[in-house]
Amino acid sequence: MFDKTTAGDTEARPATSGTDTAGRDVPLLDIAGLTLRLPDHAAARPILDGVDLRVDRGETVGLVGESGSGKSVACRTVLGLLPKGARAEGTVRVEGTDVLAMGAAGLRDVRRNKVAMVFQDPRASVNPMRRVGDFLTEGLRVRGVPKEQALARAQELLTEVGIRDPHGALRRFPHQFSGGMLQRVVIAAALSGDPALLLADEPTTALDVTTQAEVVGILRRLQHRHGTGMLFVTHDLELAAAICDRIYVMYAGRIVESQPVADLFARPRHPYTAALLASTPRLEADAAAPQPIPGRPVSLAEAPPGCAFAARCAFAIERCRSEAPALVSDGPAAVACLRADEGILQ
Repeated sequence: MFDKTTAGDTEARPATSGTDTAGRDVPLLDIAGLTLRLPDHAAARPILDGVDLRVDRGETVGLVGESGSGKSVACRTVLGLLPKGARAEGTVRVEGTDVLAMGAAGLRDVRRNKVAMVFQDPRASVNPMRRVGDFLTEGLRVRGVPKEQALARAQELLTEVGIRDPHGALRRFPHQFSGGMLQRVVIAAALSGDPALLLADEPTTALDVTTQAEVVGILRRLQHRHGTGMLFVTHDLELAAAICDRIYVMYAGRIVESQPVADLFARPRHPYTAALLASTPRLEADAAAPQPIPGRPVSLAEAPPGCAFAARCAFAIERCRSEAPALVSDGPAAVACLRADEGILQ
């Protein structure tokens, strides 16, 4: 199990937002009512369905859920990377500007200077035929940084992420690095443009537990040093607890719950969140055996009329199968469950 000490956490920082010309708070990332639909023949329901999500400056926000829930797609929309033929509704604002309304020039500026992404498979992020030095300096050179300065900056970044012999590393090819070391290289590349927002899409999935802890520690230290906001995508609630300030739980393209980390673990409000927690193995000697979630996730070929989790929920009633619950805010928490106020999880 990860904890904040293992993950390299440092002194907590208050999350802050910028302000617009009228002095109003502007989140670093503000997704509102985001719905993403594929052509009718490709999916029966939206990939994303009315997603609301916010990340402030210096804050780490988790996005958790099972595979196929829409986490990675939500992450990619922040960079304007939509599936072919997809139709988007709602807004995805980065520092107050809607990415979905941008032209090519605006998207290039966001990708180069404001938002960077770390993907879960580092080997899919690099060209195996090019040296690591070329990979790291390419973005810098595009921004007009001279070659020698770009190389010096690349070495600094490799040092920051814990690569020994950074000068020699620039000459090596991707296949000469282990998965954990290559993920460090990819993190260095993501930070090369000093982004305000880092999208981390399951960056530790393919790594062993020890390396996972090292990579998470690197992300936390660099985030603290650079004041970067981060959206951390994972299916692992324990890992999310180690690195995040708040967590959004996603199921079948919808946000079903959001809470500060401590509150979510102490008092989950949605049956799906409680089921995820119950299915997580524990190391304690007296811990209960993990309980699998019955049934299977809803596929894109299915469009249930009510709550998408109703078929797997032990607390579902007939109303749950016909009425889709809205996401209702309650202080710092929000939950999309028709029975949330009945205390069914107590």
